[in-house]
Amino acid sequence: MRLSSNRHTWPEGVGRTVLPSVDSTMSEAARVAASSAFPQWIMALSQTGAHGRRGRPWSMPEGNFAATLLMFPTEPPALVALRSFVASLALYDAFVAVTGRADPFALKWPNDVLLNGGKVAGILLERGASHLAIGIGINLVEVPGADQVEAGATPPVSLAHETGALIAPEEFLDHLAPSFAYWESQFTTYGFGPVREAWLARAARLGTEIRARTMRETHHGIFETVDAFGNLVLDTRAGKLTIPAAEVYF
Repeated sequence: MRLSSNRHTWPEGVGRTVLPSVDSTMSEAARVAASSAFPQWIMALSQTGAHGRRGRPWSMPEGNFAATLLMFPTEPPALVALRSFVASLALYDAFVAVTGRADPFALKWPNDVLLNGGKVAGILLERGASHLAIGIGINLVEVPGADQVEAGATPPVSLAHETGALIAPEEFLDHLAPSFAYWESQFTTYGFGPVREAWLARAARLGTEIRARTMRETHHGIFETVDAFGNLVLDTRAGKLTIPAAEVYF
């Protein structure tokens, strides 16, 4: 699939659906996937049953952003999964466009966007039989309650509180969709290389010590890079360690 690379207009051939309320945009994407003939953004102004990684509840205070991009990629699963980096770069560019500033934003492996060191946005990928759903949640105006934040996790922040920027979810989508289309075009045309290079240039804590917790153990080491397959590479006391999936803590 090729999308428009114009960063300022809605991408050609991509649908736009805005719902007043839904259980979750990810669930809606799964429901309509079989009958969709083209990719589309599905946004909701309210969600009643949203979830994040590993099924964790995802809080959505009024005025925040929740949307899912429904796509139909044909690459092998390992390549499809690299679109989390595409989405991260699209979010970064959209935030810069909205605020006029790049310095407060950084990308946290594998799928968060940081603002002044706090989590302002998260990305979730779910693969169906023939579709990919890329869910994006953004704290535009409010943050989840303390009881909904995992112990030790990066504290949430809101765009409005940290930068003073007030933007409606629909307007933010108008920035995000063209940004995603641009990086998607880079990815499908040139491969992961340029996306990886751009992501690393915006990476949080690159070259510093971090913790990476997998399902079985926790590793400490210097965040050296992200490899050509999107894996985290740590320089540990035992040597180089490549980690395909983990929770990262600073």
